[in-house]
Amino acid sequence: MYTIIVGLGGIGRNLTAIAVNAGDSVVVIDQDEERASDILEHYDVLAITGNATDKSVLEDAGIDRADALVATTSDDAVNLMTCWLAKRYDVGNVVSIVNQKEHSDLFNEVGVRISENPDELVATRLYYWTKSPNLQQVASIPGGTIFEIVADEGAPIVDHEIRELEVRDFVFIAIRRAGGDLIIPSGTVRIRPGDVITVFTKKEAEAETLKTLNKQLIRSG
Repeated sequence: MYTIIVGLGGIGRNLTAIAVNAGDSVVVIDQDEERASDILEHYDVLAITGNATDKSVLEDAGIDRADALVATTSDDAVNLMTCWLAKRYDVGNVVSIVNQKEHSDLFNEVGVRISENPDELVATRLYYWTKSPNLQQVASIPGGTIFEIVADEGAPIVDHEIRELEVRDFVFIAIRRAGGDLIIPSGTVRIRPGDVITVFTKKEAEAETLKTLNKQLIRSG
């Protein structure tokens, strides 16, 4: 896959590593010459110094043959304009981070797949991890995240059926019970203390999911 990554901050740099390791042909664009030079020392990519809102810069990056473009800068205006141009060049998959939630509608109007405020998402996840040592991320997959959480003895939902759980934008995948039993959950399965519950949630619902799971599966006080 031919992938263009705009912005070499923390997200862009990590995304570059993932894409290269996956075997993609990667082009990176950043206005900071030092960042662009540094990435070349670590990865086999084409690095371009320039403003991705400039059509000539995108053309130098091979926008006409790109399969995907990902905008990762901290400036929503730059991300939006870059994505709009990518759409004009008929790039099949255009993705962007959105730093301020109030800008999300603008990206949606352009038809861009978005990840809202990654810093806030990470901060929220860390906060709920501090409240629950029994919660851990298992995997991150396109569109969502898989977590495991252990049900505390005395938690509000323990000894209740799954169908009584307040569920929104997440699903139970499996329950691993003491003794090694693996249960594919149905609505009538009762949650027991110590159950290791595997949950899938959509990326955009992750914060609300963590809040819900902590409230119902973790003993308070």
